[in-house]
Amino acid sequence: MWRRVIGNVAVRHQLQRALSSKAGGSGKSANVSAAVDSMLLRSLKEHYLEVSKMTPPPKVSPPSPFEILKGSLEGSTGAVLKKSVGNEEINLFVMRLAHGGDEEDDGGINQLFLHVAVSKPNQPDSLHFLCGLYPDALGIHSVSMRPKLEALEMSDDPTQYTGPSFEELDEKMRDVFHGFLEERGVNESLFPFLQAWLYVKDHRNLLRWFKSVGTFVHENPSAENTA
Repeated sequence: MWRRVIGNVAVRHQLQRALSSKAGGSGKSANVSAAVDSMLLRSLKEHYLEVSKMTPPPKVSPPSPFEILKGSLEGSTGAVLKKSVGNEEINLFVMRLAHGGDEEDDGGINQLFLHVAVSKPNQPDSLHFLCGLYPDALGIHSVSMRPKLEALEMSDDPTQYTGPSFEELDEKMRDVFHGFLEERGVNESLFPFLQAWLYVKDHRNLLRWFKSVGTFVHENPSAENTA
């Protein structure tokens, strides 16, 4: 989706011509720098306006009783959804499982990385599931006991044993772990909401990026002088 917006060949050709003219002498360096800055500002503005006009996906609510955590769209790695089951609190963290390939060409998000943290009061550790989430399935990659998280942390402590590989467990135990998540409502029914949520988050992040880069470049006097 975003590749089509950013991949403007004409802009790249203009930039290459401007940079090649810089070889004509040191006296032209300041003018070339100003021209490139001005070109970048125009391109950032055009792309910002184009992305801002994109139609968002239809609003999707998460499966009940999951609740959307306030501020989750603004944070980088915080939990997205939470729910309580008895004395347990379940937090869901999500990110793209893969970048590029057919997923980008189709303009959609077809596979997600889901991190499920099941916590209990007065216990310092949580039961963590790393899963692949798809439109029609959920697959568990690993199960481990880890400290409670406020944000998604992918790095492991090499000195801490986190459990066997999920594939090393016998089939019956793997099925029971899948049933454990299913009983708590963690399954493929989450995909439509999380897919739409990531779309909106990507959209906001891209607009924020265009704006912050443009603000930085605009403070360059050479760009202001040629605007």
